[in-house]
Amino acid sequence: MSGGLEVSSEHALLFGKWSYIGVEVRDPSLKKYISLKPVILPHTSGRHEKRRFGKAEVPIVERLMNKLMRPGRSGGKKHLAYNIVKTAFEMIHIETGENPLQVLVRAIENAAPREETTRIMYGGITYHVSVDISPQRRVDLALRFITDGARNCAFNNPKPVEECLAEEIIRASKGDPQSYAIRQKEEIERIALSSR
Repeated sequence: MSGGLEVSSEHALLFGKWSYIGVEVRDPSLKKYISLKPVILPHTSGRHEKRRFGKAEVPIVERLMNKLMRPGRSGGKKHLAYNIVKTAFEMIHIETGENPLQVLVRAIENAAPREETTRIMYGGITYHVSVDISPQRRVDLALRFITDGARNCAFNNPKPVEECLAEEIIRASKGDPQSYAIRQKEEIERIALSSR
């Protein structure tokens, strides 16, 4: 048993509401790294921690929650992150009428950069070279950009973080250039293109 309260796929509803059936990952490279294993409660208690590439088996919604728990006000408060994501999913459903899980998967696919730069040193001279990004890192970066966008939107703003997260996921799923995650992705890819 790898996930929190794992059950058969026809009975498992995320947060008791959202079905995993029909949720598909269109990007073939990300299929192995976006875990859509049916769980009711996305909380694995860090069972993946000691295994190499173990986080690929963590439910994608839990990984989103974990990214929300950055150092600062909500650091380590998983229940707070759980409630934020649950409320954001409600808002996504109200606004789009779609399964929020599917909207999240689209957002990750759209916000995952394909190329970035790395530093290479030759005899004391450093220069940047464009490299492809591994699928695992693409998912990590997409989740980070989405949560950073929500956090930046809610900072010094009366708008609650749940609403900001829902907006960010919806915008990223549509590939909207107003989305923080999409802007970050395009910036990384632009820099990589110029250093080819």
